[in-house]
Amino acid sequence: MTTAATLTIAPAAPQDVAQLRQLYFDVYGHGYPVALGSDPEEMRRLIADPHTHWLTARHEGAGHLAGSVAVQTDPGSRIGKLVGLAVHPDQRGGGLAGRLTAEVCGDAFATGALDSVYATVRVVTPGPQQVFARNGFQALGLLPNAVEVAGCESLALFARHADGVLARREDVGRVPDALLPLLAAARRSTGIPYGHPLPADGPAPLTAPVTAPVNTPVSAPATAPMELIAAPGFVRRRFLQLFPDPAERFFPLHVPNAVLTPPDGSFEAYADLDPVAASCSLVAVHPSPAAVTGALEPLMAAVTRAGADYVETLLPLADTAGLSAFLAAGFIPSAVYPAMRRIGDRFHDYVVLSRTSRQIDFRTTAVSVPLQPYLAAYLTAWTSTYLPLPEVAP
Repeated sequence: MTTAATLTIAPAAPQDVAQLRQLYFDVYGHGYPVALGSDPEEMRRLIADPHTHWLTARHEGAGHLAGSVAVQTDPGSRIGKLVGLAVHPDQRGGGLAGRLTAEVCGDAFATGALDSVYATVRVVTPGPQQVFARNGFQALGLLPNAVEVAGCESLALFARHADGVLARREDVGRVPDALLPLLAAARRSTGIPYGHPLPADGPAPLTAPVTAPVNTPVSAPATAPMELIAAPGFVRRRFLQLFPDPAERFFPLHVPNAVLTPPDGSFEAYADLDPVAASCSLVAVHPSPAAVTGALEPLMAAVTRAGADYVETLLPLADTAGLSAFLAAGFIPSAVYPAMRRIGDRFHDYVVLSRTSRQIDFRTTAVSVPLQPYLAAYLTAWTSTYLPLPEVAP
């Protein structure tokens, strides 16, 4: 084993692509679902991209890279995402993962162009969670069944904020009742105050007979089958036509490549669909997120047929109508991202809601202490959604 101190860390170069691909294969085998570590053309594009800061670690004279990490930034939202953190199996245990994380984040925040950096972290072992916690990241939630790597895996959401950002958060007075366990978990895990938001009036809790299949809330109204258009160029053009103002679209570092719409065209839901990772992010809905009320069941069916078992969406904590629409369709509050969006001189909190069509199994999940409140909150929300207590006659 070579210690991190004897390694040289430098920006990735186009000539590193072959060794980078080998590194990700050595770490993940054939199961790595991200183009950053598997697609040579995309890797060369990212190395040349001014909004991607990619670092490699190399031991002089070695025939392979020791490690890699990148931060991709969305200049419009002032948010970065740390991706692709990998350390060669021969180099583990020497602190290299922590050194790479510290250097790439230090560089990213030094520009003054970012308010926060986030990462989705594997939870098959506690090591990655500890690396991020030691580098100033805070646990923000748990995303069950979020990705296909070596089988279906859950991820944890972590984020680190620039100095002074969290002190300028905008308060939210009312939220749907189903979000209260998540906000309480966030307070316990991070110490970030969320005040005492009052429950907002919302839809009645989902109810189902005892024989209802797991993860299928039967009370959602039936609608016509959803139409899915997977034509990335057309979808992006249409998306920008409907959302010309950047302020109207907010899902950092996600670009829609598919659109879902009912036959009557009453709404258009734009999605970043990734069949390789078996996941889907609902990026935006026109005319508004609340427009999908009553139509999320056929939308979920269409996305599942397209190869995604996990669906997530991102909504403002203050958007009670939008949150209620997704909660009524069986989406579970999974993470809360404080001070995610800057508007003027204030910052606004956002919520990740998710739904999976696969059975959830936490038996092999390494849940660190900062994540434990989120696991409890997720189980509480899932149980109240899919296993409602039967009424007992007096």
